[in-house]
Amino acid sequence: KCQSNCVNQDLAQASIKAPVASFFSSLALPVLFKKELKDKEAEEGAAVKFQCELTKDNATVEWRKGTMELFTCAKYEIKLSGRTAELVIHNVEPEDA
Repeated sequence: KCQSNCVNQDLAQASIKAPVASFFSSLALPVLFKKELKDKEAEEGAAVKFQCELTKDNATVEWRKGTMELFTCAKYEIKLSGRTAELVIHNVEPEDA
């Protein structure tokens, strides 16, 4: 869930609150966040990238906006490489805030 912060009518800028990333592990030790998500500022139409670092390689990660799970599509790019989970939101709009 995010909040919109418009600067003016000609050039809108959104304050994008970091989405929720959750993870699951079938191993005995829990997966924890080593590097937390941080809120970002982005101009309307730009792309914004969120990254978090986990304590285990290749954990199953779910990205959510509120209660809605996000999936890879033209709007959202989701990657997992080792311990780094990444979400890119393309073409940021006020509704993404």
